[in-house]
Amino acid sequence: MSASVTIFHNVVWSRHKGVVFSALHNISASGAIRYRMVQIADTEHDRIGFSEVDYSYHRYPMQKLFDGCYEDVPTIKMIARLTWEVLKAKSDLIVLPGYHRPEYWAMLAACIVTGKRRAVFCDSTGRDRPKKLLTSIPKRVFFSLCDGYFGFGERSREYLLSLGAKREKIFIPCQAAALPGSFSPERALVERVAARAGNPPVFLYVGRLSEEKGVGTLIEAFAGLQKRVPAAQLRIVGTGPMADALRAKAVELHLENAVTFAGSLQDEPLTREYYGATCMVLPSFSEPWGLVVNEALAHGCPAVVSESCGCVPELVIDGVSGYSFTAGDVAGLQRTLLKAMEAFADASGTAHRCMEVIRRFDPPSAAANIARGCALMLSD
Repeated sequence: MSASVTIFHNVVWSRHKGVVFSALHNISASGAIRYRMVQIADTEHDRIGFSEVDYSYHRYPMQKLFDGCYEDVPTIKMIARLTWEVLKAKSDLIVLPGYHRPEYWAMLAACIVTGKRRAVFCDSTGRDRPKKLLTSIPKRVFFSLCDGYFGFGERSREYLLSLGAKREKIFIPCQAAALPGSFSPERALVERVAARAGNPPVFLYVGRLSEEKGVGTLIEAFAGLQKRVPAAQLRIVGTGPMADALRAKAVELHLENAVTFAGSLQDEPLTREYYGATCMVLPSFSEPWGLVVNEALAHGCPAVVSESCGCVPELVIDGVSGYSFTAGDVAGLQRTLLKAMEAFADASGTAHRCMEVIRRFDPPSAAANIARGCALMLSD
């Protein structure tokens, strides 16, 4: 007899979730568990301008509840609709999109009332969300009422355990990036080596230009490095509320000719940025995972990443696929960038090692781990 699982997710904007859910749908076609995916809205306010919603990454039957931005839906309306969707769902297991909004608590209550098993996605880590008494108590209550948890990486597992989750109920599907349709590892290796041949050092940032991303730290560290390596370049890809302040900082540090603000890029233009960079730098103060690290490594580009990023234990292997440093440490980041220039001078060898590290972090593997977790929860 087949079982049914309904998975709720916040926004269609998330390409990486689209490719994972597409792979999960493929598993469903040949398995005993049927998966139904419900997307709540198209996008979120802080995603507007960064990239468009692209439905081509979502190759599965999808129910979307609201058009436009998640935050534009009145809270009462959101609570009522999501509660009703859970109440009427003919599913054996409901996977909740999170635990930090009132509508998620309403969904949890609806699961309990109707006797449905429930799991929850947890993207946070202890470094990303330091525990506070007033917030940790409700989280503990929420997790105690769930039958399982989907975290992302060892740091997410540690965070869940610290809030009372049972180890055997925590499942860790790997984080997988949504790469362009034209991407192939073979091409990436050739293009990466060609792009780096004989070129000066290029450091690349990809992401939102907001305070928690630590881009100011990167610009300051680069200013010191550029005095020692005048040919070095810094390329900043992304948009966000800190854009004007960061441009002003670059001017203040006399870096107008060395720092390029490229705006928002996707697909082939972004691919070319990864090929041409000595390394990608993610200096975040807060970062649950860091999918741009997945993207960089897939393109053969190593990553210099702050210790606050959730992906460090899995993806950032010192001298192999990158280096880590303490978030906010300008001098430490400068030293690490200089070290990266020397360690990753062999573009071909570095690209091979990066691609080997990231090889198992693909959508089919992530989907298989979600399916395994659902099967185990349903079998209890």
